[in-house]
Amino acid sequence: MVATEPNPESGPYVRYEVEGGFAVLTLDSPHNRNALSSRLVTELLAGLERANEDETVRGVVLTHTGNTFCAGADLKEALDADPAAAADIRTGWMIQVLRRIIASPKPVLARIDGNVRAGGMGIVGACDIVVAGPSSSFALTEARLGLAPFMISLTLLPRMTSRSAARYFQTGETFDAAEAARIGLITVAVEDTAAATARFRDELRRGSPQGLAESKRLVNADLLTAFDRGADELAKRSASFFGTPEVIEGMTAFFQRRLPSWAE
Repeated sequence: MVATEPNPESGPYVRYEVEGGFAVLTLDSPHNRNALSSRLVTELLAGLERANEDETVRGVVLTHTGNTFCAGADLKEALDADPAAAADIRTGWMIQVLRRIIASPKPVLARIDGNVRAGGMGIVGACDIVVAGPSSSFALTEARLGLAPFMISLTLLPRMTSRSAARYFQTGETFDAAEAARIGLITVAVEDTAAATARFRDELRRGSPQGLAESKRLVNADLLTAFDRGADELAKRSASFFGTPEVIEGMTAFFQRRLPSWAE
């Protein structure tokens, strides 16, 4: 990972570089732990599209600065906005990001050595190969905010074992990279994410562009079909929860660093 200073307002929240035939998209919004703000989502979608359109790019590496890969939705932005009006927009963004990764004809590899929460977990589930280092931690904390992992369940349930999903969807417990690998959420837990990423990139370069694209289509065919079948309904369910008393209480408690009323 690249060491970080707070991202200046004028700088990109998603940096785009091409290294060795791979587009490297670096989430670089450490001031809010790479939360899925409107700006970060817009830049991430643009970066994924740019990589797809570049014939010289063989694949995508999605990584991060700071100690957090992605903290999920930008709760401050959500709390400051009109919840009912903003909910549809936020759920639409999540669907676009996840679907673009799943349907991309190019392999998307995530390199993580930090915290992954909520919507960030959905991105992990959408990626083809995920390498996580020793500083990584994972949690699905939606239930603690009065929500549920609605849209991201579309990418998480096909990856995780049913027992682990039942546990972590409901408890919100934090688990490490070794556990994430054991339950199928990530590909490998490693000490050196740079070396592991380089190895996977070398292996992927051995595949032809059409060979990789068709192989990915085979692997993701059922996932994409289920995604398209369920996305709209889950988005509506998710949007309907924003602005409810429990969600307002959950978000307020989060920012006030206290237990929500139901947990006291």
